[in-house]
Amino acid sequence: MLAYLSWHRAAAGVEQPAYEQALERFHRSLAHRPPSGYCGSAALRVPELPWLEPVAGAEHAPGYEDWYLIEDWSAVGVLEEAAVSRGHLTAHETVASRVGPATGAIYRLIEGKPRLDAAQAVWVKRKPGHEPPSLSALLGDGMDPERDGLWRRCIGLGPAPEHCLLSAEPSAGTASSRLPAGWIAQTLTRETIWSG
Repeated sequence: MLAYLSWHRAAAGVEQPAYEQALERFHRSLAHRPPSGYCGSAALRVPELPWLEPVAGAEHAPGYEDWYLIEDWSAVGVLEEAAVSRGHLTAHETVASRVGPATGAIYRLIEGKPRLDAAQAVWVKRKPGHEPPSLSALLGDGMDPERDGLWRRCIGLGPAPEHCLLSAEPSAGTASSRLPAGWIAQTLTRETIWSG
């Protein structure tokens, strides 16, 4: 299973309620008329997105994280075409006209469940020059594979951490004392706007 992630902020002057309504409308549109290979989506509000620049004059405005679950690589192209096609175009254009800074990435589920509405996302990245850890070094004893999901970045379309652990509660396996040298974990709480 793959996930296309989009991180974004509202453009300057766009009110938060209007932005979130537009996001929800687009996700509902995809759920109502799902493209082939599409397995669901979620839109989440996050208090900060360290790898995405803030909007001038709105430095403390929230960021947003959209997850689009897809079966495989061919479904990436199908989703791309469907998002701007009949049935979804108006909802997509409404959101697109209100977006400020944005970036994205594609992640692969490497262990656990694709539970997108988890309360926490632990983003793990390495400093340049440090070796990737083994999966066991990254997870330790902190992940419940029946409840949590570990994702690995396949393609970055801009700045994006290498791993993400979606979980309901903090994980001992991603504590700074457990990570290999040169690796950093950052836990972000998330509020669900849409999940379906």
